[in-house]
Amino acid sequence: MKKNIRMLISANLLMCAFLGASAESVRPLNLVPTLDPVRYLGRWYEIARYQHGFEKNLVGVTAEYTLRTDGRIDVVNGGFKNTLTGKYSSVKAVAWIPDTAKPGALKVRFFGLFAADYLVFGLDGENYEWAVVGDNSRSYLWLLSRTSEISDELYAKMTAIAAGEGYDVSLLFKVPQKAR
Repeated sequence: MKKNIRMLISANLLMCAFLGASAESVRPLNLVPTLDPVRYLGRWYEIARYQHGFEKNLVGVTAEYTLRTDGRIDVVNGGFKNTLTGKYSSVKAVAWIPDTAKPGALKVRFFGLFAADYLVFGLDGENYEWAVVGDNSRSYLWLLSRTSEISDELYAKMTAIAAGEGYDVSLLFKVPQKAR
């Protein structure tokens, strides 16, 4: 089962890399000008996302970021299959900021194979309570929060940021979360 999940994620990340390479004519996202990786650490809840193969049937999805001794960030993404009481599965990755002049442009490597873009273009810069993350091809989009639920006003603000960057927010899937 783990091999199937790994192969599915690898195939989707390869597709993302090819889509990103073919999206050169698309304007790059306007990334956040500052991002403190230490303040970004901790648990994030997926509030909404574009559906894609490697998360399609997952709900209650969270990402946990922890600092490594080498300065990179360990990432554990996990969620429940189909329902909030379904089987839990997770994958591990490593993230880093390759260019300190572009702190909102992170790379994430799954299974040691290749890196995918993780571009932060919306962020609560004061308290790090929410983030909007995607890629330059506009194929991937995540609305993240430190809490499992957010207000309608915050959701509207986050989707407005995404729409302003060329995302079709009507394609967002609201991720069911356990109340915490």
